[in-house]
Amino acid sequence: MIIKNVKVYTEDKEFCEGKIVIENGKFSSVFPGEERTDDEIVDGEGCYAIPGLIDLHFHGCDGYDICDGTKEALEKIARYEASIGVTGICPATMTLPQQELMHILSVAASYKEAADQERGAAADLLGINMEGPFISVEKKGAQDQRHIVPCDQELCQQFLDASKGLVKFVGVAPERSQDTLQFIRQMKDKVNISLAHTNADYDTAKAAFDAGANHAVHLYNAMPAFTHRSPGVVGAVSDSPHVNAELICDGVHIHPSVVRATFKMMGQDRMILISDSMRATGMPDGRYLLGGLEVDVVGNRAVLASNGALAGSATNLMDCMRTAVKVMGISLEDAVACATVNPAKALGVFENYGSIAPGKNADVVLLDQDLNLKMVVKSGVRIPS
Repeated sequence: MIIKNVKVYTEDKEFCEGKIVIENGKFSSVFPGEERTDDEIVDGEGCYAIPGLIDLHFHGCDGYDICDGTKEALEKIARYEASIGVTGICPATMTLPQQELMHILSVAASYKEAADQERGAAADLLGINMEGPFISVEKKGAQDQRHIVPCDQELCQQFLDASKGLVKFVGVAPERSQDTLQFIRQMKDKVNISLAHTNADYDTAKAAFDAGANHAVHLYNAMPAFTHRSPGVVGAVSDSPHVNAELICDGVHIHPSVVRATFKMMGQDRMILISDSMRATGMPDGRYLLGGLEVDVVGNRAVLASNGALAGSATNLMDCMRTAVKVMGISLEDAVACATVNPAKALGVFENYGSIAPGKNADVVLLDQDLNLKMVVKSGVRIPS
């Protein structure tokens, strides 16, 4: 396949007029010479050609959730995500009973083994992001506090083993235990350690990052506010250059001014756009379950039925990226990087995903000038719209 007449997003994070050659499910070359007569030719009609997006923190969509613990749920989620241009996924688990989490992780591992052989019209399962259970009660958000437990190295290892290494992020609230820093030092070389749903002050968060934690779950949400005398987790992230930070740019979770300020403060290389979407994404308004808790969804706003607290989002990552550009004033070049390059690097899969370059998986999305989705190619095959 050759996709011509497109503005290709390069590894220099800029758009250049050109064309893309795909062979055997991989990018063969970019800006090639003459086409061969036996190639399928696709006229991109001047569209932007960007890598398939990667969502490394979301719970579900299309009526399904990873915590359903079934291969069917994972298949439905992966197919929905690919259909809207998200070709790599790292769904997030909730704070649930430990044996239930073990089951969810083992099912995901089994699903991945089978899915990797098929490479169909579904997003690739690149990892799992464990948002709980090592979090705080004070900042639990939509997590069920009955199942919150302190950091435990043995339990964490059991999670990693159950997932057959598929777990890529484990969240912690470092203020909960004096043993957390030791936990981070012991586990950081096995899995990325995030600060998640935490009430930590600046000093506690900074100590966790200094110990080896390298990721912040949905920055600003489920953590102390960033103020001039108490900078909290956000200040500690800013002062820790090795730490990446997730941002939910759905227009509900973070004010556009704060998003712009965060990009200026920390730089786009550390920002990762996520959706944090729940099963209501792509579904009608109504009442849904998230981690066993009832959530009411109206439009793109999802709140706990019990107290009205925000409970994930009902917006997919492609729409979050559009919002970042069209509403929040982030450049398209930066927004694309934060939804492709940065998550691929954080997941450790940039060798095969996250950019349009020879040898990488041929996952490419065409967007028109208004950022409307025109085409998705997954592993070199067009996904029917």
